[in-house]
Amino acid sequence: MRAQALLLAVTIWSLYIWTIATPTLRDRNGNLKGTDFLHFYTLGSLAIAHQGGELYDMDAQSAMAAQRVPNAADIRYLPLYPPQVSLVFAPLAYLSYGCALALWWLCTAVIYGACCYAIWRECPNLRDFGGTVALVAIGFPALFHLIAWGQTSALALACFTACFLLLRDKREFAAGLALGCLIFKPQLGLAAAVVFIVSARWRLVAGAAFSAAAQIGAGIAYYGVEPLRSWLRTLGAVPALLPSFEPRPYQTHCLRTFWSMLVSWSGAALGLYVVSAIVVLAGTVAIWKHQESLSLKYSALLLATVLVSPHLTVYDLVILAPAILLLTDWLISHPSAPQGTGTLIYLTCALPLLGPFTRWTHIQLSVIVMTALLYLMWRTTSKKDEADVNSAERVGLRVRGEPLLSSLPEEECQRIRETPCPCGLVMTSTLVDHHLKAAIVQAGAAENVREFADVVDHASVPILAPSFRGSRRQKDPLGPLLHGPAVFDYLAIRCP
Repeated sequence: MRAQALLLAVTIWSLYIWTIATPTLRDRNGNLKGTDFLHFYTLGSLAIAHQGGELYDMDAQSAMAAQRVPNAADIRYLPLYPPQVSLVFAPLAYLSYGCALALWWLCTAVIYGACCYAIWRECPNLRDFGGTVALVAIGFPALFHLIAWGQTSALALACFTACFLLLRDKREFAAGLALGCLIFKPQLGLAAAVVFIVSARWRLVAGAAFSAAAQIGAGIAYYGVEPLRSWLRTLGAVPALLPSFEPRPYQTHCLRTFWSMLVSWSGAALGLYVVSAIVVLAGTVAIWKHQESLSLKYSALLLATVLVSPHLTVYDLVILAPAILLLTDWLISHPSAPQGTGTLIYLTCALPLLGPFTRWTHIQLSVIVMTALLYLMWRTTSKKDEADVNSAERVGLRVRGEPLLSSLPEEECQRIRETPCPCGLVMTSTLVDHHLKAAIVQAGAAENVREFADVVDHASVPILAPSFRGSRRQKDPLGPLLHGPAVFDYLAIRCP
């Protein structure tokens, strides 16, 4: 894997550097460097001039772009970003186009690297593979497209990353604030809105609504309300503008364009999209309701976000970087995961490279792979529910809920209830006289020793005697215990 990642990273970035190594703002293919960044640069220029009435006037924007960047004459963009986005790019518009683009590339790389690093730190099973993770992140095709197109998806990645980290810390309102920032790309918030509303995560929904309203309010405060109305009217006209909005559908990776490329009748393609999107959202909601692992739940949300989005271009796939890392980490610690999960994760990362071939095949393989991966995650959740019920019947305890505490001493129950990170699973007086992993699985507490060792290392209440505790920095901290008897007075597993 390391060699493949290195080869891919060197190949794509060497080709790109060679392509843009020209003395003008046009690359060797005759395209403007940064491509879509010209649109944001123009929006920033309009913000400086306080010309809110021209934010959704294609002719006015084309004239402004030609004035600021002579090499960009006759380039037109469909204006679909909300008014406040222009304020973000106003500082860059004070610079020349070349300097502004270079600075935006740097910001994009820093944001992407910081997000990947933050997620990697949450993956204990990947700690020893930092170099490989870095190479995979650098060689991720979505990152290449993000840089080449000069797009804003790194900001969306930052929103999703911050949301995950805050959910991990049980700060749902703050997580909602991060998620609400996606209002600048509202299509990326569709899946999250459905999942969290159906799951009744009201603090998170409230945070998202507040954050989105604050962003919209900033645009109104600067321009007035008319640009917002123009934006809403433009969004309403999108269906009629799709040919100009998606000139290269083979570079899109969502269910809507999957069906539109496969089925020539637009009505049937739309119906298939709606039905498949509902199925994907239903499966994601089921995962969020029944799965305990935040890594799995959040990865499912990111996959669903990509699939059900009405419009998702290849550079937006950078939001899958956390899902790829979290799922890989989970897979290492769950050897009993469904067969083929690792292959699907690999293909999710690599298949965007083959997007151009869809011009002839009319089948976007990446969409099929992401859907299959989401299905395996749903199946894992369903099997886990069955296993939890069976395990509870064998040990005579409920897997979730207060009855688990009934067999503990009252003072121990109180300690568990009051701890900042409450335990979600408690077993008492478990005699282990055979393989430790098998005993833990039978108790319904964990699926493998490494996951158990990591939880023990971060336990908020005493679980094992000091001689049994191991550091998660060791590759096999519980190795010496695997073949001998051990008595656990209390066995508690913290919720992920």
